[in-house]
Amino acid sequence: MDSIINSNEEYTNSNKKSIDVGIQNIPKRVQIIFLYLGLLISDFLMIGFAFRFAYWIRFEINLPFFVRDALASPNYYENLIVIIIPVWLLVFLLSGLYTMDNLMGGVKEYNILFYANTVAVLVMVTTGFLQPNIIFARGWLLLSWVSAFFFTALGRFTLRRIMYFMRTKEWFLQNTIVVGFNEEATSMVEQFLNPKQSGLRVVGFVDCKETPGTQIYRHLKCLGNINNLEPIITEYKIQKIILISSALTHEQVLDIYQNYGMSDKIKLHISSGLYEIVTTGMKVREYAWVPLVEVNKVRLTGMNYWLKIILDFGITIPGLIFLSPFLLIVGLLIKLDSPGPIFHRRRVMGVNGKEFDAFKFRTMFVNGDEILQKYPDKVEELSKTHKLKDDPRITKIGAFLRKWSIDEFPQLFNILRNEMSLVGPRMISPEEVQDYQKWGMNLLTVKPGITGKWQVSGRSDISYQQRVQLDMYYIRNWSIWLDIQLLIQTIPAVISKKGAY
Repeated sequence: MDSIINSNEEYTNSNKKSIDVGIQNIPKRVQIIFLYLGLLISDFLMIGFAFRFAYWIRFEINLPFFVRDALASPNYYENLIVIIIPVWLLVFLLSGLYTMDNLMGGVKEYNILFYANTVAVLVMVTTGFLQPNIIFARGWLLLSWVSAFFFTALGRFTLRRIMYFMRTKEWFLQNTIVVGFNEEATSMVEQFLNPKQSGLRVVGFVDCKETPGTQIYRHLKCLGNINNLEPIITEYKIQKIILISSALTHEQVLDIYQNYGMSDKIKLHISSGLYEIVTTGMKVREYAWVPLVEVNKVRLTGMNYWLKIILDFGITIPGLIFLSPFLLIVGLLIKLDSPGPIFHRRRVMGVNGKEFDAFKFRTMFVNGDEILQKYPDKVEELSKTHKLKDDPRITKIGAFLRKWSIDEFPQLFNILRNEMSLVGPRMISPEEVQDYQKWGMNLLTVKPGITGKWQVSGRSDISYQQRVQLDMYYIRNWSIWLDIQLLIQTIPAVISKKGAY
């Protein structure tokens, strides 16, 4: 997944050209047709390839644990696949995989894709049970399920990268206005300003108490007041309206909803007014027929909680067994390099504000504070960024351990103690909570991670504010697929050593 933190230069340059959808040479409807056609062709080819790949694994490489007397006629399976693929695509359609709101949605799309492939396999199993004449090997069916998910996900992953590129060329962007202007509005717009990720071309603000044409946030201008909403929508060919409920009166929100809530041409989105605290998710409960919104105390509950536990322990326990000889060697080298303990304990914040000691291999001299006092500029840099690029306190072996992120391996024991996770926000000290300001309450709703969005997005090279935004993105968009994706992306991030110090 690409970082949500990118320069706005790309958007600014395109916005200078024009904010009118007419800049595109190809009509929006034709673009959507291209998108659907590309998805359909990709899914068709990937599903067909998955079935053929499953046949190759099951029948052609002669693995010993498969039954040899199963039906293996290639012509029979080819004819069966011709029938199955349209059914498979129909399940995709009914599952919403060709609905615009679910397309190019990252891990959300993968989640739906997994569900749809599972349903399609169940349809095959049910059909085979009801129709005895339809026969297929169980091993082939199981392999088809796994490979169909993998290859269709791979195809959509590739298409997403193509679509991201096309968005830089003004394709697939929706002209958007933000109605209402306050701190919540700017916090939200800050994340919309990367059109490659958001798919939005933010035109400007409405009802911002400024003279129309006045630049009020970054390059965005005030377009007018709320009474001129209809002319603004017509002039700028607006396709999406985002209402900032905390900046509008109740009557204004209802009035706009009545006018545009049911529109076929414009999509209306209303902010909760609680942008700072909804990261953990909310649910609606009724008391005496009165619906009330309840904010979750923790981000992960129920099945999501246990899926993350299974992923953490399923990788950590075998990983510690495999790495134990290596960890012993590293501990010995630390002892030989400089006097002091092998491990460093850092006091950090956990779920619901519970403090714990995070383990790391010691990478600094034991008198590091004394050494640092000799460099006043370094002291000031550390207080601002909580990181030093050229830290005089680091030992020779410590520099190597940090460059390759080996110093964080002992945190696997924190995972076994249920204090940390493989993937999560960056761990912070109690003193750093204030730097997260209004977002601090959200940060403490999940366990900190050894790796995360920050790790694959530049590590120490990104600003502190960007780290905060990346952590909030992770918490808001968590799914087991996002964790798996970030674990995979961590490998090239560590090998590149970008931002490691």
